[in-house]
Amino acid sequence: MPSPVPAAAPSPVPAAGELRLCGLAAVRARFQRDPGSFQRLYFDAATGRKVGVLCRVLAQAKRIYRQVGGDELERIAGSVHHGGIVAVVTPAVVRPVTADIVAGWAREGARVLLLEGIGNAHNLGAIVRTVAFLGVPHLVLAGDAAAAQPNDAAHRVAEGGFEHVALWRAADLPGLIRQLRAAGGEVIGAATRGGAMRPGARPPGRVVRAVVLGNEEHGLSAATAAACSQRVTLPGSGRVESLNVSVAAALMLWEYLRDNK
Repeated sequence: MPSPVPAAAPSPVPAAGELRLCGLAAVRARFQRDPGSFQRLYFDAATGRKVGVLCRVLAQAKRIYRQVGGDELERIAGSVHHGGIVAVVTPAVVRPVTADIVAGWAREGARVLLLEGIGNAHNLGAIVRTVAFLGVPHLVLAGDAAAAQPNDAAHRVAEGGFEHVALWRAADLPGLIRQLRAAGGEVIGAATRGGAMRPGARPPGRVVRAVVLGNEEHGLSAATAAACSQRVTLPGSGRVESLNVSVAAALMLWEYLRDNK
């Protein structure tokens, strides 16, 4: 491994516009997709033996990397759950969904997950991990300032999943759903109760297929639910009212959006 860049280094605490990635899976996934986004890299002795290639690339780019003790790594990560390594990177841009994007999805028969008001960053991270695992390429976040964002905690739970999903933002989710349907798409809303136990027949041909899930406590807003092609309620035993939203997402995606459907 090359010698670390000398310690005329900025504070390890991320500034505005920086993101901390914890765990080797997340760090490697970002490095494979966008090595230029790395600003600083910190690791413990055991993990340092696994990141020689990363360190060589960072050395060539004159970026900071350093082996640190466990207490320091915990401080940098802001969590005990750092997995032995923390990369401080430039966050990916979450782009707005435009009419041109919707038209492109219609041409390719894209699969899309829409999220409205997910409040917990860990739930968002778990959903993204499932989205990446099942090969769903697009994830749309509703433009709600109170909703969970793709922050440090979400990335930690996602285990690198964010690097395999195109993130989009919609200021008007019901309006986007209507656009998707106007383009021939099918949008299935997850309803805690009152929806069909099975979706109706799929429209013929190569069309956009989308699933939309709502807030952990309140579900979909009335406007978003009304805009969907149909609403589906996952059948259960009735012994508990509902599933955690990340589990519901996994079941909905497996049934309606997975790669081999």
